[in-house]
Amino acid sequence: MHLSKKCSAFKVVLSALLIVALLQLIYLSFLSKFHGKQQRYRYSELFGGSGAKKNAHPEKNSRKERLRYSLSTGGIFDNSGQYRVYKNLIKSDFTTNEKPGSDPSSNILALATHTTINNLHYLESLLERWQNPISVAIFAHGQDVKFATALVYALSFFCPHIQALVDFHLVCLSGEMASFPEQDREHFAGLEDCASVFSRLETHGEKYKNYAMSGNISYPNNLLRNIARGGTESSYILVIDMDMMPSADLHEQFMAMISKREPTSDEVFVLPAFEIRHARKMPATKAELVQLYQVGEVRPFYEELCPRCQAPTNYSQWVNSHVRETGTLEVAYTLTWVDPWEPFYIGHRSVPLYDENFKQYGFNRISQACELHVAGYRFSVLSTAFVVHRGFKIQGEFHARKDEENKRNRVLFRNFKEGLKTKYPSSARRC
Repeated sequence: MHLSKKCSAFKVVLSALLIVALLQLIYLSFLSKFHGKQQRYRYSELFGGSGAKKNAHPEKNSRKERLRYSLSTGGIFDNSGQYRVYKNLIKSDFTTNEKPGSDPSSNILALATHTTINNLHYLESLLERWQNPISVAIFAHGQDVKFATALVYALSFFCPHIQALVDFHLVCLSGEMASFPEQDREHFAGLEDCASVFSRLETHGEKYKNYAMSGNISYPNNLLRNIARGGTESSYILVIDMDMMPSADLHEQFMAMISKREPTSDEVFVLPAFEIRHARKMPATKAELVQLYQVGEVRPFYEELCPRCQAPTNYSQWVNSHVRETGTLEVAYTLTWVDPWEPFYIGHRSVPLYDENFKQYGFNRISQACELHVAGYRFSVLSTAFVVHRGFKIQGEFHARKDEENKRNRVLFRNFKEGLKTKYPSSARRC
């Protein structure tokens, strides 16, 4: 009798467990179907179809049609014929003037940057800091052309702040073409909001070391800088790499400063460049940066690789220069360019373009700074503004062909300097 009761109790418990397991299976099946339905709806939202309500998001449909048109043109070739360029692949609301009060002519300063798809995830924090128009030129090749097109479209679809302020341009090899990502569903699986798109980009990111493209492809950094520059109508432009961060409130401070100055066509405004340990939070103000600088957590940009390349900035003078309590931005001091200085600066849109013959590593920015010098420009260092690179630059992080590329570009730079004598025959300046 006692044994029989034990068996009956065991059967009851077993039955209950089976019922719970069955309910869990039913629940998981429901969740799976619901998630699949959500994904199908999200996909139909992105590209249209039976799941999407017609005219539910007219502004997003307009963005989709503009992307279709941009891609249908087939882009244009660069001057070398090696690259295909899709200018204004996706335009921001600011550029298209779709939002009330977004008057492009009222903008004075824009940020221009370039990247591969591997570093595009940095755009989130960059825009959070900048909070004003950004022009982004992306280089992609192989399968990344599809991935870049898909993810850029997803960013413009899911991220209101991206929609509002960021213009995207795409550059690929001349033998490759970008296409509308309607059939590339695998790129959109799991994308439900802005955070999920940036998470996908971060997972995809950092596949290669600096400039180490698969298939020995050359990264056309100066072409990308020019494309990004040309993608904005602003009077002044700050050109930086995607993995750099400007000081906080720079846009507003610069606009206030420039409104009080007589406009000049022969001056650029230098932002001292630093690099910070990866684990450290990016400083927002000069006071925060100087604190980190004094304890060795921040140091001059390229201090280990090429200290001479930034030394003319005169970091000691800048760090110790008096900063007004009001935080007003002003010119701290003005310098004449000396070799091999390659400063980051805010310049008028009329400054000479970057020479697109320089690709990969070496001499791509110094060549442009050299031309500014020969053309008669002054280099005015700003009192409280700066840019910071994420992480210390060290020898071991570079790709195997760095020295070979640097040697090739050194020869190119010699020829470039000779060409400046012809381009500026009346200038007594040399570099």
